[in-house]
Amino acid sequence: MLRRDDHAVRCGGQATCRESDTGVAAVWAACVVAALLALAGLLWTLGGVLVVRQRVAGAADLAALAAAGHAVMGEERACAHAEEVAHAMAAWVSGCRLRGWDALVVVHSEMRGPIGLGGTVTARARAGPVGETWEFQEPSGGR
Repeated sequence: MLRRDDHAVRCGGQATCRESDTGVAAVWAACVVAALLALAGLLWTLGGVLVVRQRVAGAADLAALAAAGHAVMGEERACAHAEEVAHAMAAWVSGCRLRGWDALVVVHSEMRGPIGLGGTVTARARAGPVGETWEFQEPSGGR
């Protein structure tokens, strides 16, 4: 049991002593560190999503260009080339069709996130000839 003299020595001579505040700074520091780690994890995941999105968009563009480049051979062969290109870029084609000389392609890829989070990233692309043809015309007369 504490005597009155021991209480006065431990509390600096004050009548009331707040012994329950010891260790609060450590708890606050742990909470701040946990919040910073959670924020860093969120930013890391967001960065990963942006990188995967750009990679899938590039795969879709290249797959559409491959399909448009082989449009003369028909839709089946053109889409087969698009699938080869997408597969080489760790993606897969879920939709491919030719509309005239234009190739329309939909490409997907899986994204793995931390602690089992992730999903499918989708990109669409179109490739084909320019709408108007530009012809070089010689200047008429004059110089």
